[in-house]
Amino acid sequence: MIPDPEQERREILRRYKELLKYAYPLVPDREERKQIKKAFQIAVDAHKEMRRKSGEPYIYHPIAVAQIVVQEMGLGATSVICALLHDVVEDTELTLEDIEKFFGPTVARIIDGLTKISGVFDNTKSIQAENFRKIVLTLSEDIRVILIKIADRLHNMRTLEHMRRDKQLKIASETLFLYAPLAHRLGLYNIKTELEDLSLKYVEPEAYQEIINKLEKSKDVRERFIRQFTQPIKKKLDEMGLVYEIKGRTKSVYSIWNKIHNKGVPFEEIYDIFAIRIILDVPQQLEKSEIWKTYSVVTDLYQPKPDRLRDWISFPRANGYESLHVTVMSPTGKWVEVQIRSKRMDEVAERGYAAHWKYKESNTETAIDEWITRIRELLENKEEEAVDFVDAFKLNLYTDEIYVFTPKGELKTLPANATALDFAYEIHSDVGDHCLGAKVNNKLVPLSYRLNSGDQIEIITSQKQTPKEDWLNFVNTSKAKAKIKAALKEEKKRIAEEGKAIFERKLRRLNFNFNPEDINTLLKYFKLPDEQEFFYRVGKGIITSQQIKNFYREEGKKSWYSYLTNRLSRKATKKKEEKENFDSLLKKFDRGSEQLLIGDSEEKIDYTLAPCCNPIPGDEVFGFVTINDGIKIHKISCPNAIQLLSNYAYRVVKAKWVGAETLSFLTGITVKGIDEVGIVNKITKLISNQMKVNMRSLSFDSNDGIFEGKITLFVQDTRHLNELMEKLKRVPGVTSVERIDQA
Repeated sequence: MIPDPEQERREILRRYKELLKYAYPLVPDREERKQIKKAFQIAVDAHKEMRRKSGEPYIYHPIAVAQIVVQEMGLGATSVICALLHDVVEDTELTLEDIEKFFGPTVARIIDGLTKISGVFDNTKSIQAENFRKIVLTLSEDIRVILIKIADRLHNMRTLEHMRRDKQLKIASETLFLYAPLAHRLGLYNIKTELEDLSLKYVEPEAYQEIINKLEKSKDVRERFIRQFTQPIKKKLDEMGLVYEIKGRTKSVYSIWNKIHNKGVPFEEIYDIFAIRIILDVPQQLEKSEIWKTYSVVTDLYQPKPDRLRDWISFPRANGYESLHVTVMSPTGKWVEVQIRSKRMDEVAERGYAAHWKYKESNTETAIDEWITRIRELLENKEEEAVDFVDAFKLNLYTDEIYVFTPKGELKTLPANATALDFAYEIHSDVGDHCLGAKVNNKLVPLSYRLNSGDQIEIITSQKQTPKEDWLNFVNTSKAKAKIKAALKEEKKRIAEEGKAIFERKLRRLNFNFNPEDINTLLKYFKLPDEQEFFYRVGKGIITSQQIKNFYREEGKKSWYSYLTNRLSRKATKKKEEKENFDSLLKKFDRGSEQLLIGDSEEKIDYTLAPCCNPIPGDEVFGFVTINDGIKIHKISCPNAIQLLSNYAYRVVKAKWVGAETLSFLTGITVKGIDEVGIVNKITKLISNQMKVNMRSLSFDSNDGIFEGKITLFVQDTRHLNELMEKLKRVPGVTSVERIDQA
């Protein structure tokens, strides 16, 4: 279909006016409104020849991002301008200097943070991780970079149906791995929920659609239940003269899938599939007292579950979230979660950082400010690899938290599973470095002791104590990990410097002069990665005088310099060889396989099946180019898929099964049910006699009338396996049949 320029022009103006409808109430200043108009005109002109994958004019995207920024985040003029211009430097002729000339240094700095890193990367670097690190580097200066980036990602996810399947998986995985947790950490609950749901739609399309269908079918029953449940609560609150609003909130599709997938709970048994939210319109100084009064009303009417009280008004979450959650028993015997909060708390919960800033008192540092301080500390380590940096950053996006106390009663928030050593580093890096032990609730505990909410901790230090390598095995906060790594690196550097002096003294005793060029031959001889490691081992006494003496005897001066000459000539072509090796890696393993087509050219290439998910024909899969083991095939639903697709998309290749009908693949199933005489015989007969499937191993265990069996068997493909599982489910006494992904 040929686009109509006049129709598109009218549509662009309509979308722009829609944006202004939300922006103008937040931007009363006339000069700022002029700047927004200028940004729109520049963006329209810069992107005029560009189109999205859907065929639409590209300008639709920046307008949509700007609308998310203002409508769903509540940000102001600068953010709207940056959202409209966020792609111009990367995709058009405009430069950062042009942006600074038109809009000033603040807008230019934010646009720079939003512009992807360009240039050539070698094949060992993750471009996604490098780009994410660049965004986070700007976060410590201006958090609007991250907020606009999240808005950009949200609109891309909303329009992802127009992308190729492999691109959909890469973007959805990256979103689940980083952007959804980041939105959560900034308190953007609605956006975080939508990002997770949209990601699931592309990563697990069948599971997503199944949950959507079940929610739709149960919608009328749910709404009727909510009306009946809330009626007596409304009556009591009206009698108290409170101004309030009651909403029913359905659990997100992703949260439901998580419970089904990770905890093995069927959809029908998820008791918190929806929650009742009571929002009180009260002054800030009366919030706590009115919330607890409302709690009293709810628990007078319905029996509470003691272990399900969550008090986030006394101890707000690290993302600023405040609410009181209680789970109560309804008259129909169902557990129902009731969330009680003020209007202010609800706005902070829904709109996150922007609302937090609106209500922030000028002289107080909140949990979000503390988090940004932690990120600044994380950024101090500029030498860290980008992928390691992203992993460390993810540790700062934890969702489960504990609240612990110093000996003087000061409250500290830590991630769940934090240890006594994490707490020591939370106090101060010097306290952590010299931590000898800890007292938790006046009892002596080791450094690896896992803390619980409510613990009071006293740290015992000694100036003789220094960080140890094994500390990295049990600390959980990024701050502790970064400080320990930095201390160990500094210590290693110090020992290496001493080792170099020792080495030169030893050479003088052996009547040799040290030539810096000799180091490459030494590294080759001792099989070490770099000179610091060599000198470190000399300093620690691991490499002895006798070993150095043996090296000089074996090599000799003549062979020494001959070796160096060859080494230098090879070094000149090393980079070229590395590139050729990577480009030819797919073809290098070609042995004419007929089971799988790999890559854009759909070649028949050798591969191995990843043991972490044990894919079989029929499964949706992708290939991952490993450093040493060729191509490994993973299922799209593999536990490691999200991290691989997010951090290493440049090593992912397309793969699809073909012509595997006559082949058999090993997989496993778990069968559970009610134990009765002959049940194992019925199951094995169905597998062997009816379905003609060969079994490799089986084991059955029975406990209190319930049996569980694990069977490994050979099937042709996913369809064949699903057919077998459906027939097993119909065997009398069998209650569930599930596939075991890991061989």
